[in-house]
Amino acid sequence: MITCELCGEETSGRYLCERHAVALAKGLAALPDLHAELAAHLVPARRGMAEYTAAAPPGPRSPLNEDVLDLAGPHGHMAAVVESWREDVQRVRWPERSAPPRTGLAAACRWLGMEVEWIAARYPAAGDLAREVWELERAALSIVGDPAPQRQRLGTCVAVDGEGVVCGAVITRLPGQSRVQCRWCSYVYESERDWLLLLHFQAKEAA
Repeated sequence: MITCELCGEETSGRYLCERHAVALAKGLAALPDLHAELAAHLVPARRGMAEYTAAAPPGPRSPLNEDVLDLAGPHGHMAAVVESWREDVQRVRWPERSAPPRTGLAAACRWLGMEVEWIAARYPAAGDLAREVWELERAALSIVGDPAPQRQRLGTCVAVDGEGVVCGAVITRLPGQSRVQCRWCSYVYESERDWLLLLHFQAKEAA
């Protein structure tokens, strides 16, 4: 008889009970936002026009936070752990396929999130995967604070495609985040001009 690897509850042959499967899905969904929030702790706080534009303060900058760099840097522990789990789940589920390319933390979390039901029912290492996801979440929260900051709605994306169509997807950011990528069209808001354009067109819509 297989029971939940985390709580021992009888699960009719599943490796995770329903409660812990849901918790795993929530943890995977939380990691990309926590990763983005951690990036704000790598360098000193920035100031900006209307809280959107990013301008580095004058004078010497504080040293990088090495704990944050180890966890959430370009080749940090958080991305490496989640991407390795994504590779292993695919290896077990589709052994005939080659290893997937590493495309970053957010993509790996999204992929694993879509496979949570299969993981809970069929993946023998489901408990270890869940534990590592929650350890990453706790490590991030120990730096950014618990509860994690909530995303702020900035308005709708004003990027225009090659046919002159405005994207219009909702743009959100975490407090202090100075670089935001539209999740629909992938346009990046980063420069002062980007933020001013976004603010300008939101104001025109409101008028």
